[in-house]
Amino acid sequence: MSISTGSTPRRGFLAASAVGFPAVLSAMQAAKSLKVGLVGCGGRGTGAAAQALKADDFAELTAVADVDMDRAQASLDRLKRVSKDKVKVETGNIFLGLDAFQKVIDSGVDVVLLATPPGFRATHLRAAIEANKHVFCEKPVAVDAPGVRHVLETAKMAREKNLSIMAGFCWRRSAHIKATFAQLQNGAIGDVIAYYATYYTSPVKPMPPANTRPAGMSDVEWQIRNWYNFSYLCGDGLVEQAVHSVDKVAWAMADKPPLSCVAVGGRQIPAEGGNIFDHFECNYLYPNNVRAFIACRQIEGCYNENSDYILGSKGQITIGRGPKPRITGQTEWTFDGQTNDMYQAEHDELFASIRRGKPVNDGEWMTTSTMLAIMGRMAAYTGQQITWDQAMQSQEVLFPANLSWSGSFEPPPLPRPGKTRFV
Repeated sequence: MSISTGSTPRRGFLAASAVGFPAVLSAMQAAKSLKVGLVGCGGRGTGAAAQALKADDFAELTAVADVDMDRAQASLDRLKRVSKDKVKVETGNIFLGLDAFQKVIDSGVDVVLLATPPGFRATHLRAAIEANKHVFCEKPVAVDAPGVRHVLETAKMAREKNLSIMAGFCWRRSAHIKATFAQLQNGAIGDVIAYYATYYTSPVKPMPPANTRPAGMSDVEWQIRNWYNFSYLCGDGLVEQAVHSVDKVAWAMADKPPLSCVAVGGRQIPAEGGNIFDHFECNYLYPNNVRAFIACRQIEGCYNENSDYILGSKGQITIGRGPKPRITGQTEWTFDGQTNDMYQAEHDELFASIRRGKPVNDGEWMTTSTMLAIMGRMAAYTGQQITWDQAMQSQEVLFPANLSWSGSFEPPPLPRPGKTRFV
């Protein structure tokens, strides 16, 4: 790519003229456009594109990919309302189909935003890095252990190529959560003894009745249009949604893996065709008998909560139960700083890293957080205690190698703890 490594361009060009001709040249280079390609035009993808365009004065959207023209067009219409002059997607650069991601990558973009269902993530990320593109990579980064290992290799490749990979684990860029975890890391609650996180919410996208499936629609199209209900596409609710809470656990544990995990889970509300659980409870064992517990549920009409309780030898951190994070115990502390838009902060940091020529690479820790959630799912699905080494070495492949939009694919049945085997 021919992207300059000059300073961040936001309002910087005119200011540079005051410090001499070399600075002007640097600012002119920095002002070169960064062409952005969006892969996955749903709500999260559209939001990511809006934030990318806002992050850099000279960013412009030039290509999009999806499986549905109506969704692609709706995404572009929404983006034009907020960043009209920066949306420069010609009709020929609206790509459709399961191979559309590659067409976006090959269209001359500099930055690729990956926001499809997670099952596609590992393949899309590798293709983008192989093509020398900077990447915003939504969470989770894979749905199975082979995918995680693939992403780890890709992250190493990105580091060797000086390319940025920004993970969509948004809490890592939240000002008030960063301040809270800084307190944790500075010993405000002493040694961490236990972490309890909740993610109780309603279903993300309930599975529609089978009789609503349009005549002639293929298995694969039906499943992708209802992607959240199939583990090969979403990874299950623990991996796709509650992974945000899992990521905070990983962060608190300095991104070091646990020793083992046991978990329970199942499906309380029947759903035709889908194969995911609607509730999990995971118990992770770390060195020195430190425990982390993740509880998540996606059922209508139930108590909802998204909170974190971190117990230490000298106090407790509470996040989510009340308007501000707080510490009680030997240290009394309540966050009183400025909050921020964590989604915007991700893209501000990504584009700044590209302009400065100092890549950000979230590759290692984003795979640890993803694998931690997958490990919990493995333990719940099988009813077995799973070690970190077992999880990382698992040979179970959920996402099929050659998926065809018009083809047939039969996902595994709903897991049965005690019957479903660890692979």
